[in-house]
Parts: sequence; C-alpha cells; structure tokens
Amino acid sequence: MLWAGRMRLGTFGILLMLVHASAACEFGPFPYSVTGIVCRMTKPAALLLNQETARVIQAAFRNAKFPNITGERSMRLLGKVAYGLTNIQVNDLSIEQSEVELKENDAIHIAIKNVTAFFKGTLTYGYAGAWFLQLFHSVDFEIESSIDLQINIKLMCQKDQVAADASDCYLTFHKLTLHLQGDKEPGWLKQLFTDFISFTLKFVLKSEVCNEIHFLAQVLANFVHDLAVNFVQDEDIRLDISLASVPLIKANYLESHHKGLVVYKNYSDVFSDSVFSPSLLTESRMLYFWLSEHILNSLASAAFLDKRLVLTIRGEKLQALFEMEDTEAQRKAVQMIFQGTSYNDSVAKVWSLAHPQISLQPEGTVVKSLVAAEVSIFPRGEEPLIVLYMEKEIMVTIQAAYAEKKLILYPLDSRIEFKVFKCTADPSGNDPSIRNFLQTMISVVGIPEVISRIEPALTSLMNSKGLHLFEIRNPEIITRKGYAIVQLDFSFPNHLLLDFLEKRL
Repeated sequence: MLWAGRMRLGTFGILLMLVHASAACEFGPFPYSVTGIVCRMTKPAALLLNQETARVIQAAFRNAKFPNITGERSMRLLGKVAYGLTNIQVNDLSIEQSEVELKENDAIHIAIKNVTAFFKGTLTYGYAGAWFLQLFHSVDFEIESSIDLQINIKLMCQKDQVAADASDCYLTFHKLTLHLQGDKEPGWLKQLFTDFISFTLKFVLKSEVCNEIHFLAQVLANFVHDLAVNFVQDEDIRLDISLASVPLIKANYLESHHKGLVVYKNYSDVFSDSVFSPSLLTESRMLYFWLSEHILNSLASAAFLDKRLVLTIRGEKLQALFEMEDTEAQRKAVQMIFQGTSYNDSVAKVWSLAHPQISLQPEGTVVKSLVAAEVSIFPRGEEPLIVLYMEKEIMVTIQAAYAEKKLILYPLDSRIEFKVFKCTADPSGNDPSIRNFLQTMISVVGIPEVISRIEPALTSLMNSKGLHLFEIRNPEIITRKGYAIVQLDFSFPNHLLLDFLEKRL
C-alpha cells in the first residue's frame, strides 16, 4: 500500500509498495471485485520522496563489495606487465541531481546525474623485462570518477506481494582518472595502468553498484510490506493485504489494490462485490487510501468476537453521565435508580449483544448496534444488586477527522429504540419518567461518552504503529455509499528509513 527504493527507501521502498507487476501472480477476470483497500500515490509525492535519493545511492556505493581487479598485458621491451587493484572502497561521493519519471504501464525511471565518486585502494604491479629484469611495486591509488546512473524499476508480484527488479541499471562514465600516491600530474606509469584497467574497472563498478541497488530494492520492498502488515494488525486481528489485481502505473500516479480481508482466529472473511473503480480517486493530493465498507464491517465483527466492545464506567464519569442536567426530574430518576447509593459504590457496564452493522453514506458512517447496559450498586454490608438493565437498538451517524495527530469523531443524529427494560425502581415498567430520562441521557451524554473513549484508543493504536512520525497535512476523510476515501499530503519521516538502512548496513 504504499513508494520508495534504495533511493533512500524514499523513492524505491514506498514506490515498491504501491506498484507491483503481476508476473508471478494470477488474478481472476474481474480483479477489482475483490479489492478492499486501494493506495494511490501521485507524482508530487514521488518528487518529494525522490529528494531523499542521494543518501540511499551513497549507501549503495559504500555497501558495494568491490572484488580485486587483476590483469596482465604484454608490452614491447617491457615484457609481461601484471597488475592488481585491491582493497577498493569509496572514499567520498556526492550527487548533484536526481529525477524520477513514471513510465506508463512500464517502470519507474530514476536518473541520477553527476555522481562524483572517489575510490581508493592499493595497486600492485610487476613485470619481467626482456633482459631478465624483474620489478615489483605497490602504491596507493585514488580513482576520480564522474558518473550518471539510470535505473528502471520493474515491479513483480510474487507470493501475492510486491517484489522489485532493479536489474535494468546503467552507469555512464564521463570521467575516470587514476591517481597514484597522490600524484595528480600525468606520468608514464599512470598512463600505462589507466589504459590497462579502465575498461575492467568500469565493468566492475557497474556490476557491483547495480547489484547492490537491485538487492536493496528487494529488501526495501519487503521492509515496506512488513511495515504495512504491522500497521493493519492488532493482537489477533489483522488484515490480509495481499494483492487483488495488477497495479497501475500512470504518468501521474501509482496505484496498488489489496484484498483487505479480515483474519481473526476461526473467523472467515469473504469479499467479492467491491465497487472500486480508478475513476473514484483524483490526482490533486499526494496520497489516497480507498476503503471498502466491507472492511469496517468485518473489523467490527472481529472486535465483537474478541470481546473488545465492552465499556465500564465508574465514579466521576458515571456521575457526569447521570447528572447531565440539574432538574427535579433528573434528581428524582437518579434517586430511584441508585437508591441512595453513591456513584463510587456503583458501576455501569455497556456492551454489544451482536455484531455492529456499519454503513458508509455521504452524510457519514452509520453504525447500527444492539447494545445492553446495566447499572449495579454495591450497598455497604449488602450483596451487589443490578438496579437497571436495558437492551436498545442504537443507530448513530458519525463523521471522522484527523487533526493535530489525533482522530476526532463527531456524532451526528442518533436514534434509540428500547428492546428490553428492567428497573428495580419501576418493576412494572409503566413509569415513563425513568425511561424518558434514560433515553435523553443516552443520546445527549451516553453516545458522546462512548465515542470519547474510542477516539484516544484508536489514536493510541495508530500511533503505536508509527503514524505520529509522519507530518500529515490537510487530511480529509470522505464517505460515499459503500466506501470511504482518505486523502492527504505528507512529509516523510526520514529517520524511519535511515534507521532501517543503518541496520541493513
């Protein structure tokens, strides 16, 4: 779900998560029908991430394992001349410019221009002269080079996830100068060995640097995939984000499609009626996530089976709930329900009796649930007593937003219908004052109270996955019939990829 590369995880890794070719995967004739999650990253995001290219390319050069280079030539009068370059390593490197281009239905083209690289090592040479004269010598050397680097990243689907192929890699040398023992002036020895080794050296540098980039591209693809898998998992509940169809590579965006099936113990999730179409998303923002209504319903079912939809309220929270207004009717109802017991010796419990039903509509997310609530008191020296039990069907419309790194939920209109009502203060159930009070309390205070508990819980969960590390700008959560769209601009947390890169090296 997501676009990067050893272009500092920046341009390969997240790109790799977003774009996958289908070479090793099979999809049905209607692949969008099983699409639960879509991620679209647009060209502005690609350009932003490409700014981080330099450090990744630097790491690729530093981490490349250059082999020893040996050779032998016959020279007139000098006989056979043998040479070897050993301990080759990058001494310094700088990059002037990096560009990224999306080639429609083909690859991600990355051009790194004017890479200035200095290599150092040891040159050992020897020759047997025509008069049986033998000379052997070792000198330190430095190679000054100017290189352009071009990489075409093709993405493949292997085992239902992305795999990157960065083997289409080219190094163009504008300059390759050999300096011996720090001597910058041309001489016969430098000229001799420059002529001998330049072709071999270019071949070795290209091979090792491109191999390292290709290897890192695959490692980074797995890293981004694992990052996404962790983000959509909490304890025993997780989402299957394997690919649902061939990803799209357009001139202005990349788009990947994922199944998004909920996996929870023996719970079996099936989905084959997606309403997704690429036309549902635009190109004006940097990043888009499309979410099917089915995913939210399945997550709610898994949370219900995992016994997470339970809320306990005590003390001051309970008092605030029942004393929402200071009226005679309110005081009378509270006295009848609690029978004079203090709030500190009472507890209210609310839980779902069945799987909540979630419907995405233009006005917001509609949640319908059969909920039970009971109030128990603990009179001193007496047995606990359930003084109120009720079951009600609640339907509430919620709008969501994300600001200051917090999830914000706004409850709109709600409807409450009592299914079961038992109160020790009103055994016959004929006193409308208590029920009317409770209905008002639930709609005005109860539902906002439950939502206020959900907000920090979900925010904490998302932050535990690293969402707070990103600088998210102007996020919007838009609901439509059957699906939701999250669209935003962002700044990438550089240290996240750098930390991984340091561990890799």
